[in-house]
Amino acid sequence: MIKFTNVDKIYNDGNKSLDNINLGIKQGEFVFLVGPSGAGKSTLFKLLTREEKISAGRLSVVGQEITKIKPNKIHKYRRHLGIVFQDFKLLKEKTVFENVEIAMRVVGANPKDIRPRVLEILHKVGIADKHNKYPSELSGGECQRVCIARAIVNKPAIIIADECTGNLDIYNSIGILNILNDINAEGVTVIMATHDIEILKLFPKRVIEIQKGKIVKDTKRDLYEINV
Repeated sequence: MIKFTNVDKIYNDGNKSLDNINLGIKQGEFVFLVGPSGAGKSTLFKLLTREEKISAGRLSVVGQEITKIKPNKIHKYRRHLGIVFQDFKLLKEKTVFENVEIAMRVVGANPKDIRPRVLEILHKVGIADKHNKYPSELSGGECQRVCIARAIVNKPAIIIADECTGNLDIYNSIGILNILNDINAEGVTVIMATHDIEILKLFPKRVIEIQKGKIVKDTKRDLYEINV
């Protein structure tokens, strides 16, 4: 599903953000990515989404070698991915329904399929009753559920969640993790960056720790103790 082989990432200013990353993630895995700010987590995500290109090594995602994807084909590659952001990135002037609907319109979905699919997904994440509300009328937890709905409406193979519970209390964080857990149970690969130790304790998954651009731990222990 995802394979990093001897991957380096060096920015134009000479900063080496990732150093000899070797990592494999199988289809259907749920992986937590941890480490302090500046460790390289965001860079790793940017490589996966092709916002940035690797400096050395090889990176394969869903059977495609990322460096060989032509610029005009990147948008098609990204259809395999669903992105959930910490700061939501919802369109303030659009309703919940419209924020999710637009993701389907962008990929050219059949107009007849859009409304039933969007309502199905909003029900799945528990906010179907909010479909006519605007982001300003929602709580943080509800906004993040809209983000997840938008991320999964086109049936991606991989969900990338970048600190998606960072602005939420533990109650809402657990709610979001339960949704991601259910999505993962359907065979979708989930990679989530987090600083939340309580989440790691409550949801024992594979944990990959990055420090100074290097993978220093990769574990499936039930309890992961780390200062993040």
